[in-house]
Amino acid sequence: MNAAELRAKSDQELRDELIALRKEQFNLRMQRGVNPDAVRTDQITRVRKDIARVKTVINEKRGGEAS
Repeated sequence: MNAAELRAKSDQELRDELIALRKEQFNLRMQRGVNPDAVRTDQITRVRKDIARVKTVINEKRGGEAS
């Protein structure tokens, strides 16, 4: 996922994407808690960066307001 793809999405699609990414992040954290060897840390890092990208694009579309 890159910022150009995200900018093409509507506000609702971005919010849906953010919710899906947060659920994925939660699931990865729970898996790491149960079996630390089963989760690859690069997956957790990728999800965190994707969440940051989505939040940045949402903030840009709002006109740069602080949230």
